[in-house]
Amino acid sequence: MLKKIPLHTQIIIGLVLGLVVGLVIVKFGFDPYIILNFVKPIGTVFINSLKMIAMPLVFASLVIGVSNLGDVSKLSRIGGKTLSAYLVTTIIAVSIGLLLVNIFKPGESLPQSTRDSLMSLYDGAAGSRAEQAEKVNSQGPLQPLIDIVPDNIFLAATNNGSMLQVVFFAIIVGIALLQIPKEKANNFTSFFDAFNDVIIKIVEYIMLIAPYGVFALMASLIIEIAGDDPDSAVELLLALLKYTLVVLGGLFLVIFGVYSMILKSFTKIPFITFLKAFRPAMLLGFSTSSSNATLPVTMKIVEEEMGVSEQISSFVLPLGATVNMNGTSLYQAVAAVFIAQALGMDLSISQQLTIVLTATLAAIGSAGVPGAGLIMLIIVLEAIGVPGAGIALIIAPDRILDMFRTVVNITGDAVVCVAVASTEGELPSGMIRQTNPFTPNEEVTES
Repeated sequence: MLKKIPLHTQIIIGLVLGLVVGLVIVKFGFDPYIILNFVKPIGTVFINSLKMIAMPLVFASLVIGVSNLGDVSKLSRIGGKTLSAYLVTTIIAVSIGLLLVNIFKPGESLPQSTRDSLMSLYDGAAGSRAEQAEKVNSQGPLQPLIDIVPDNIFLAATNNGSMLQVVFFAIIVGIALLQIPKEKANNFTSFFDAFNDVIIKIVEYIMLIAPYGVFALMASLIIEIAGDDPDSAVELLLALLKYTLVVLGGLFLVIFGVYSMILKSFTKIPFITFLKAFRPAMLLGFSTSSSNATLPVTMKIVEEEMGVSEQISSFVLPLGATVNMNGTSLYQAVAAVFIAQALGMDLSISQQLTIVLTATLAAIGSAGVPGAGLIMLIIVLEAIGVPGAGIALIIAPDRILDMFRTVVNITGDAVVCVAVASTEGELPSGMIRQTNPFTPNEEVTES
């Protein structure tokens, strides 16, 4: 019977049941022994499973994503435009997320007593803040650049906190595969292609226990935070609501602000017309929370409704499903700072810049499947010294937010695809903006 219920519905049910069970135990003073000793470990297993898969997921996805470019020379024009657009929009999305979360400070909505309780739950991570700050201050300005290059890739691969080093190595491997004889590279890429499929399948397995993990995390979290004071649990839920609204506000700003400006700058397609044509893909992305699952519909709409050639769409859109995760990056920025605020950890400017870099690079390695954003969030948290177990605070509304951020991800792919096609003169003449600064030549725009 449970298999007939969609996964996102199962997760919501697990969330609600965990919330109810936790509040009932706190409200009526029941013994929480069973929850804390037999239920909470399920949540811990879920968190550890996400950590387990993070490193191989990023490495395999990046190697395949880079090697699928097919030819390094493509980066000179279409590839360069596409990757630049994806990179810029991702950085803008992360920056919007950081701006909103620092303005509204949803994590600070919790009273100090609740934040102290949270801090005590996560291994005294706050106690090492002064030591970490002193260490950062003693480092040179180029230390982050030094840290990206691993001196031992195998050691880096055993530590999720060294994810940037693995990302760097994976990109180098992908580029090298493009420059060795194709017959030699094929065996290597075929292996990683299959390995990537295996990793994604494992992600699907992990997400099968997500409803139980969410239930365990929420029930135990409510009990541990509230203690003998049910009002603390209510305050946490209100803070989560504020966090959710900040994420949604940022996602809407990206769609109606950033994307509309890109479309207006490079094409003559009215943004409302674009949204109406793209609505089927947006609805599919919302329901599946998967960029990969939505990709065929996205390509069909972009080609048939907007006039983009198959040559452009078949290159830009699959690449976007791998490296362009604007909604996910914004969510990671907001979530990371929210968790730090809730734990009473002040993030320095350097740490917030690390969030921009890490969230941008993590987006490149994020698989277009449900739950991948949560895995990437652990990478961002550990890169800034915030305990990864802190995702227990935001996992409750994650599935709902996953649906919205997938819509932002696939819409960004389509907008960039249309913009790149416009710069190549491949849209119908009435859709191309003649003042396009990236137009190759005047003859193309008049076609």
